[in-house]
Amino acid sequence: MTVTPKISVNDGNLVVHGKTILTGVPDNIVLTPGSGLGLVAGAFIGATASNSKSLHVFPVGVLEGTRFLCCFRFKLWWMTQRMGTSGRDIPFETQFLLMESKGNDGEDPDNSSTIYTVFLPLLEGQFRAALQGNEKNEMEICLESGDNTVETNQGLSLVYMHAGTNPFEVITQAVKAVEKHTQTFLHREKKKLPSFLDWFGWCTWDAFYTDVTAEGVVEGLKSLSEGGAPPKFLIIDDGWQQIEAKPKDADCVVQEGAQFASRLSGIKENHKFQKNGNNYDQVPGLKVVVDDAKKQHKVKFVYAWHALAGYWGGVKPASPGMEHYDSALAYPVQSPGMLGNQPDIVVDSLAVHGIGLVHPKKVFNFYNELHSYLASCGIDGVKVDVQNIIETLGAGHGGRVTLTRSYHQALEASIARNFSDNGCIACMCHNTDSLYSAKQTAVVRASDDYYPRDPASHTIHISSVAYNSLFLGEFMQPDWDMFHSLHPTAEYHGAARAIGGCAIYVSDKPGNHNFDLLKKLVLPDGSVLRAQLPGRPTRDSLFNDPARDGTSLLKIWNMNKCSGVVGVFNCQGAGWCRITKKTRIHDESPGTLTTSVRAADVDAISQVAGADWKGDTIVYAYRSGDLIRLPKGASVPVTLKVLEYDLFHISPLKDIASNISFAPIGLLDMFNTGGAVEQVNVQVVEPIPEFDGEVASELTCSLPNDRPPTATITMKARGCRRFGLYSSQRPLKCSVDKVDVDFVYDEVTGLVTFEIPIPTEEMYRWNIEIQV
Repeated sequence: MTVTPKISVNDGNLVVHGKTILTGVPDNIVLTPGSGLGLVAGAFIGATASNSKSLHVFPVGVLEGTRFLCCFRFKLWWMTQRMGTSGRDIPFETQFLLMESKGNDGEDPDNSSTIYTVFLPLLEGQFRAALQGNEKNEMEICLESGDNTVETNQGLSLVYMHAGTNPFEVITQAVKAVEKHTQTFLHREKKKLPSFLDWFGWCTWDAFYTDVTAEGVVEGLKSLSEGGAPPKFLIIDDGWQQIEAKPKDADCVVQEGAQFASRLSGIKENHKFQKNGNNYDQVPGLKVVVDDAKKQHKVKFVYAWHALAGYWGGVKPASPGMEHYDSALAYPVQSPGMLGNQPDIVVDSLAVHGIGLVHPKKVFNFYNELHSYLASCGIDGVKVDVQNIIETLGAGHGGRVTLTRSYHQALEASIARNFSDNGCIACMCHNTDSLYSAKQTAVVRASDDYYPRDPASHTIHISSVAYNSLFLGEFMQPDWDMFHSLHPTAEYHGAARAIGGCAIYVSDKPGNHNFDLLKKLVLPDGSVLRAQLPGRPTRDSLFNDPARDGTSLLKIWNMNKCSGVVGVFNCQGAGWCRITKKTRIHDESPGTLTTSVRAADVDAISQVAGADWKGDTIVYAYRSGDLIRLPKGASVPVTLKVLEYDLFHISPLKDIASNISFAPIGLLDMFNTGGAVEQVNVQVVEPIPEFDGEVASELTCSLPNDRPPTATITMKARGCRRFGLYSSQRPLKCSVDKVDVDFVYDEVTGLVTFEIPIPTEEMYRWNIEIQV
């Protein structure tokens, strides 16, 4: 039997599922069908050149009139999103591109024949590929080694393409196909997620920047705990390490206290953490701080910050006690694509002062000695920052891919040896050199920083994380960064993190907290209700631009164990500008916008609905508190001003009998309401009458309260305070851990509410029983 490839080049056209997506494909472009990788679903794009060079730019074909979304590096460290319809819209340093090919007008009203094609530029040998566009509307592959002595004249697997009808499945299948092909990284699903993700945290960065002290750490933990939001994980960010004493001269760039040209001079803590007069011959000051956090403040996990190169400026060459790392000064050289985007003060500073680069053959020893010392002080993991600087230092080391991979292999080996819970957060690391080299690291910061004092940053922060997570979320669990709970945008940021599937942590200054807000995120035991997946844009948000188009709201979907959630955010008014090459406000007063939410926005909703689900759902609108019964295909409107949000918890309706139906909701006052429900079982007491499909009148046809129960619904749930569920009939009885509780039943909406007490055990799961 002959299988016709779904991706092919015919008469100079790149054709996917019968739809032409690129024209004018040059003769030197080679298409190789994926073998054993999903077979006809995928193909590799390669290219040949007439001479060997360390950098090639290969036109692939002309792209016009097709909507796409891409994630590109707008500066060395971070990606953001860009939408477009032609080749010239593809920015330099594009690392992920998703294209939409619709049927002809009028032929496909429900978009059922829409094909989604993902393009993943890859690593091949010592070379790295990225996508870009030119003024002729050609898509191009930029292939480079980062070392002038490392040259090639061809690449056969420079970009992987994968296509299908579900965009989320296409992306996942594509990354898994590349995983199988390269054998250099693992998909997120195969990695161990560190335990801190399920607990509320505090990071010292925006509270103190590099002025953090041992006393400041204690103040922060005490302040949050006393207000009822006890942090269970702590990040001691930049400012604890020994760095060379340098006068702050005029040409040394300092931003928020970080001295970018400063170098590490020792692996132990600096004088600010030598608490109570301890010195290195006695108990290390860092251990005193960590022990205090864990014993006095019940912190479970403490992480410490360091840069991939040791510090911003690397490791000081020949520093006493560190000579054996063979650190030598190196000077960053950025790729041409990166130079075409945003300039960066860190790189500019290091290009002048140099970075102390530990020799790649000695870097495991460096990490192992650093991490074993930290572990001896009780540290549980590390936040490894400034990672992408390594790609600029490949000259003389076999190029950027070789150097990056050697550093990452050493880092992961040391973390595996020293931190039992896979304790690592990767940061400033949005390059494919590292993503396609990560076999173990399971948490990745998903966007540029939270900047509390930059009004342009808040809306683009939320949208960037969501779109970046389409790609990053296949490799690791995205981290949405810390935020301030006492801030004009705090609710907006908090709601987004609640449905992001990410860690939830703040960087509040001691005493500056909004505990009413934190109680919507944090349970009294310090745990959080984390959603199950990386939060990503809904299908109808993929190709709209919710930051710039002036018309679109951003919708983000996620799953809980028994329901789904859609968050809606007005992110208009600011974004990265390709003209000024920085993030800026382009609309001082964005308008009020409207969209709608439907069950199908939660792409995986059917996975929790059961085989007999008919498509009806119960929707709990968080901000209004409204409960809506939503027939299959119907939608709920939502209208938002800029920096406003709403959350819609969507629970598949379970038909128990002809006039009894039920849906779990969760803790009504928590942002991630449905995250409280961990398990639902329905046990029918007597035979179910024949179901005639007529359910519209359930609430009007009330059954007598003295009837025998038709079914017993049991749920396992976490947390405390106001719990809600939907029942088409007034329940006969509600109990929590076999204790009957008073409940309120709304005859109009079917909402059942009752109070759950504060548990005495951590992560306690209540047994809730409802008789209907």
